[in-house]
Amino acid sequence: MYNLKEIFGILLIITSIFDAIKYAWQAQKITSIGTARGHSRKFLNAAILNDIVKLGYGIIIFDVFIIISSVSALATMLYNYYIVYKFYPYRGRGLLHFKKPNIFVYIMNSLLPNKLRKRL
Repeated sequence: MYNLKEIFGILLIITSIFDAIKYAWQAQKITSIGTARGHSRKFLNAAILNDIVKLGYGIIIFDVFIIISSVSALATMLYNYYIVYKFYPYRGRGLLHFKKPNIFVYIMNSLLPNKLRKRL
């Protein structure tokens, strides 16, 4: 017989799978449309930070359910972040000889507030 902690742990994993699927669907939609216009990098940054903290907490208390749920969500979030990077609408800004920025420059740019960051 399962105890209450195991039942809610299994439910946590199931709902985290749905959360992971949500980010996979979003990445698939961006790929099919061909542009990431309208997709918020701030939203993804906040979601990734949330799951990194959740993963750290799960490791500290060694809760397998929390670790599995956060790793599954983080994997698809990072994939979605890469797809947003790949299909970010860089062109159309009227810049000559513009090259796509390095992924690390792109990440740092997404973390800075609008007043401080350079527009990509």
